[in-house]
Amino acid sequence: MPELIAKSALEGRSLTLGTVTLAEVDVGPVTSVAVFPGAAKAVAKGLKTLGLAMPEPNSFAEKKGSRIVWTGRDQAFLMGVEPPVLEGAAVTDQSDGWAALGLTGAGAVEVLARLAPVDLRLAAFAVGRAIRTQLNHMNIVILRTGDHAFEILVFRSMARTAWHELETTMHMVAARAGMKI
Repeated sequence: MPELIAKSALEGRSLTLGTVTLAEVDVGPVTSVAVFPGAAKAVAKGLKTLGLAMPEPNSFAEKKGSRIVWTGRDQAFLMGVEPPVLEGAAVTDQSDGWAALGLTGAGAVEVLARLAPVDLRLAAFAVGRAIRTQLNHMNIVILRTGDHAFEILVFRSMARTAWHELETTMHMVAARAGMKI
């Protein structure tokens, strides 16, 4: 019987253009947690074993290699660790359905501003914030992980398209920065 070998969506790609770096990020296991009505306390008890709690809307939290990201009302992605027992929630492995891209550098906001219809400047979207939005026509989740750093979660089937869109825009931003007006 043949053995299947897991591959990442982008095979570890990395690219730097100007002040911006785009790279595939390994976020570890991704588990969807959807809290059943009235079961918030039971889920909180399970997440407490990781030092985490369900995140507030449009935010995420990290603790010891684990991360929980708001993805909707009473929904979150638990990333980086296998989930504890979470009675009172639908828990679904999403690891093979999502890819993560890191976008870092002084021009990262400029790149995303051309593709996502939200204000991602630091004053409006602080470190620790997360939002579901679009990158052109693709549904994504954007996390602000640093002053000049983002992680972008995209459906694995759209990872190469997202890479292409971001790379093309990085070329435009780098070219514009080099122009004398």
